[in-house]
Amino acid sequence: MILHQQLNSFIPDWDKKRGRTMRLLGIVIAIITSEALHAQTPSDGLMMPSKNICVLFSYDMGTFDRYWEGSYLRSNETIATVDRNMVLPMAAIGILDNLNFYVSLPFISTESSEPNGGFFTGARGFQDIGFALKYRPIRTDWGPGRISFLGTAGFSTPFTNYLSDYRPYSIGAGAPEFSLRAIAQYEFKNQLYFRASAAHLWRGYTEAERDYYYNDGSYYTAWMDVPNAWTYETILGKWLFDTSLKLELSYSSLTSTSGDDIRAYNAAQPTNKVEVDRLGFSAQYYFKSIKGLGVVAYHNRVIDGRNAPKMSNTGFGLTYQFSVIKKQTDEENAQ
Repeated sequence: MILHQQLNSFIPDWDKKRGRTMRLLGIVIAIITSEALHAQTPSDGLMMPSKNICVLFSYDMGTFDRYWEGSYLRSNETIATVDRNMVLPMAAIGILDNLNFYVSLPFISTESSEPNGGFFTGARGFQDIGFALKYRPIRTDWGPGRISFLGTAGFSTPFTNYLSDYRPYSIGAGAPEFSLRAIAQYEFKNQLYFRASAAHLWRGYTEAERDYYYNDGSYYTAWMDVPNAWTYETILGKWLFDTSLKLELSYSSLTSTSGDDIRAYNAAQPTNKVEVDRLGFSAQYYFKSIKGLGVVAYHNRVIDGRNAPKMSNTGFGLTYQFSVIKKQTDEENAQ
């Protein structure tokens, strides 16, 4: 029996408390992973030098026990706390000093702190493989500091055939996504800096395990149109200890350009309109004694939303940067 039929078969026997569980199952739990990281990423103001590679390996822990049904914040007494963990390997490659390439592939697992009467279990698997190019056309002194303008083009697509309509345990939206991001950063001579960015996300269709759904009208198809979205981010940062430590405070938002609200006593779907406002803090330290090695830690908290979980997440990771040219030169000298 397909998942949609299973969900509908439970509704008549559930009491009001369990009916709220059905609403929770419609929450969009997958928030753009690249915005949760604070290392060398497609959305920051850093550039990898030519012929250099930086690899990141991070672990992220997210939890929530309340969610917005439309604009109304609800708590859930049946599922209790939902956990979402992510392991992310990512590489940044310096093609030119002002042109970088990125590739990432997160592994995500979800589960609930209570068994839900045996009806629902979590999910796990590789989510979406992502690629991005970041280009910095302008970096120049201006006034008491230096200004930079950057642009990023990204593309991601599901790496595995996961269930995108299995909420809140789905590991992703299950749709291809193309993004364009504009970034501006101004850094003062005391290494205090401000960064702002805006991006538009074009999303495709995802296939659900049902042949009918409602989205302000009846649709007799398994293909759901995942709404496009705008994202905005502002960052206040500071380099300390001779550029060994970087601290950042951030505010970010995501707003779908279309979509419907989670309907009462119904499992929602990838067509929902999602809005998220989030505050975050991050710290990244580069070891002077171990060239190329760094550590990163961050915490983010959703403060407002629509059809989204009130989630907080904490992560940490390791970064390592090395030069490809130096390795090739050493090998030639050894010969």
